[in-house]
Amino acid sequence: MSTNSSPTLHAALEELTVLLHRRVAVIEDHAWRDRDASSHLEALKEVSEKITAWTTAHRTEVDSQLRHYLANSSFQKALAHAEALTV
Repeated sequence: MSTNSSPTLHAALEELTVLLHRRVAVIEDHAWRDRDASSHLEALKEVSEKITAWTTAHRTEVDSQLRHYLANSSFQKALAHAEALTV
């Protein structure tokens, strides 16, 4: 995929980066986890399901490298790749 991607794909990639950042934020919130483990786990599950739904909806629009990262749950790599594509 080139940096000349469509505005629609650009918006979708920005949506993905928001979801991936949200996942990182939930994982890093140890105080929340320690205070309320069940709601912390539920939040992680919810954002993970949204990432899976995004992946399913956009699988034919993104490049093979991003598909690979998402399929293998390499979310930090997917985040870096998606951010590079939206610059």
